[in-house]
Amino acid sequence: MSQWSARSWRDKPIKQQPQYPNKEHLQQVESQLSQFPPLVFAEEIRALRSQLTDVCHGEGFLLQGGDCAESFADFNAPKIRDTFKVILQMAIVMTFAGSCPVTKVARMAGQYAKPRSSDLETIDGVSLPSYRGDIINDMAFTEAGRTPDPERMLKAYHHSAATLNLLRAFAQGGLANLHKVHKWNLGFLAANPLKERYQEIAEQIQSALRFMEVLGINAENNATLHETQLFTSHEALLLPYEQALTRTDTLTGLPYDCSAHMIWIGERTRQLDHAHVEFMRGIHNPIGVKVGPTMDPDELIRLIDAVNPDNEAGRLTLISRMGADNLADNLPRLVRRVQQEGRNVVWSSDPMHGNTTKADSGLKTRNFDAIHKELRQFFAVHQAEGSYAGGIHLEMTGEDVTECTGGAYQISEADLSSRYRTQCDPRLNADQVLELAFLVAESLGAARNGHG
Repeated sequence: MSQWSARSWRDKPIKQQPQYPNKEHLQQVESQLSQFPPLVFAEEIRALRSQLTDVCHGEGFLLQGGDCAESFADFNAPKIRDTFKVILQMAIVMTFAGSCPVTKVARMAGQYAKPRSSDLETIDGVSLPSYRGDIINDMAFTEAGRTPDPERMLKAYHHSAATLNLLRAFAQGGLANLHKVHKWNLGFLAANPLKERYQEIAEQIQSALRFMEVLGINAENNATLHETQLFTSHEALLLPYEQALTRTDTLTGLPYDCSAHMIWIGERTRQLDHAHVEFMRGIHNPIGVKVGPTMDPDELIRLIDAVNPDNEAGRLTLISRMGADNLADNLPRLVRRVQQEGRNVVWSSDPMHGNTTKADSGLKTRNFDAIHKELRQFFAVHQAEGSYAGGIHLEMTGEDVTECTGGAYQISEADLSSRYRTQCDPRLNADQVLELAFLVAESLGAARNGHG
């Protein structure tokens, strides 16, 4: 392949990019960003790659989740804290169920750009540029609001830096205490209408914690019981921003995109000869690729080889997003081909995007049962193919929203409008996410046992 540089993507065709009216202003902002400190550091990125190497070998599990799109308006400490808490709560259940380390990667501190199905949105005969996330333009349907503004990249950087600062404080400052997190889970169970269904797992975790205390292993003398490691991720959609935050590591001389620990290419921008694949192939972060039902096995192998030519474990995560009604017909042939070709990848499931529907009210939603069904099928396919189901990828929040129907509290389409707060796509709320963790526990345990 041709020689790579952080700007070589500019010579390729590109999709899903805004049209900035003032190119000189854009260049000034890019120049500013290129002088800013990195948001994450190369050594942290290498730590994530090491953990994902273990996941690739069946010795760990990837939990990735957070907002569909972060918002400047909703930027506050309680929101960051609540999403952090629910990720930890899920991780404890999954760590116990899988008897393996769970690598926690948040869709936070950078998830400000979103792909759109159309460049324009039309309301009452008026057409304006589509909302592409707060890093690009505003959700308000006005000409000024929808005009792409480079200054928003600077705001996204500073919001991301503040979010990372708080996440690091939470992770190291006691909020991740294992006993606290388990008590939160017990509180969730006590109020859940289906608590008997999940009680056994919770009681087993409680017994394990008591056993460790009897042995003298507690939060006071063991850092792993009161600290954790949380990595950040986002879709690397806005390439001027990603290029501006790409740095050459002084220790290794290798380029890293220091906007996040892990970044991914979406289903709409994974064309082999286009800009996003070109950018991704040269950076040394762990990267993800969304894989939908239209993916051809030959194309998938070419894509894998383009971004991971040395077949390194931990480098590439394939995030399947098929839909509950499509997965059984499409995922097996892809898994089988990757297995046959001996490619080292982490397989993760995004059960959200393929299950989006529109309610009678016009609001987008997703059904909890469809999400759970796709996850069950994901685990079953990998077990049948002798592969390892290595992770899940969720659009979720720690807030008490009503955006996805179903779950133990039986959110209906009529309930959606009561607390529908998403910037783009519907998210699972805290109760639904934890319920899903308990439901997936059995599948994860079986996957781990089968792989062993």
